[in-house]
Amino acid sequence: MDPQTPAAAESTSPHGAERRRGPLRPGERVQLTDEKGRRNTITLTEGGAFHTHRGYLPHDELIGLPEGSVVANTTGHPYQVLRPLLSDFVLSMPRGAAVVYPKDAAQIVTMADIFPGARVVEAGVGSGALSISLLRAVGDAGSLHSFERREEFADIARGNVETFFGGPHPAWRISLGDFQDEVVRTEEPGSVDRVVLDMLAPWECTDAVATVLAPGGVWISYVATVTQLSRTAEAIRADGRFTEPEGWESMVRGWHLEGLAVRPDHRMVAHTGFLLSARRLAEGATGLVPKRRASKTGFSEEDLNAWTPAAVGEREVSEKKLRRAARDASSTVQRGALESAERLAQEHPHP
Repeated sequence: MDPQTPAAAESTSPHGAERRRGPLRPGERVQLTDEKGRRNTITLTEGGAFHTHRGYLPHDELIGLPEGSVVANTTGHPYQVLRPLLSDFVLSMPRGAAVVYPKDAAQIVTMADIFPGARVVEAGVGSGALSISLLRAVGDAGSLHSFERREEFADIARGNVETFFGGPHPAWRISLGDFQDEVVRTEEPGSVDRVVLDMLAPWECTDAVATVLAPGGVWISYVATVTQLSRTAEAIRADGRFTEPEGWESMVRGWHLEGLAVRPDHRMVAHTGFLLSARRLAEGATGLVPKRRASKTGFSEEDLNAWTPAAVGEREVSEKKLRRAARDASSTVQRGALESAERLAQEHPHP
């Protein structure tokens, strides 16, 4: 067979790539966008139709068309037809748990340096949104081993991954159970390149991550609250087998572009979660301690005195400055009262 023929190209292309090219086919998901920017995602079926209160659009008129076509329904209303991007698919797919937003998945893939052929472990799977991004990054030659505690979530994730790629992905396997117990049983020590955790208590997995992660490997966690962020960071520091943890969040703000009315959108995707990353040190190596750090580094739910301004990195205000501020505030009030009295006297002089 000629290596340049489409059939040969499909046989050698990465898994799922052929579904992103060529004419629209039955069984594919497509995104219909109307003149007002409203989007609907449908699955093409022979003999099917997309119905709204403004008419219907037969699927047969879409099957075989090139992507990017514009078609009209039975009442003449036009629709733009495109295959959904990964970000579109994630936000419209069936979900059992909250998904990792595309902006955070993109940060994870880049900041954790998920490369083609990488050996990655992940927990928990949720609805499979992050799994899809990780699989696209590691490719067919890599491996992604996902861990999920709840079987129903694993089923939802499996269905979404197979829908997106058109079938089981050769680099993916999913296991049921607690990550910290299962990963050390199924993965060889030091054999994993990257660890990605999206779970309630990642600090409980510190020893398991340190065991399976290769020297120089990246551990990145996605957490929802500042208390989770703080506790995970302190657990990583206390373990001593990782570099100094780094935490951040990303916010995306779109822009309104219409003629001269170019301005930020009134709505934006702001806080969704925090990301925290660290790297595995070589066995026996001692991590460098930053020269400037909060004086209180321990984390204990019983130690209520740990939560002081110094512990959370705030600059304490001296008693002298507080007294001066109080005097200034008081003198401002007194000066204002005096000025008011003088103004009244001028406006209403005594006879």
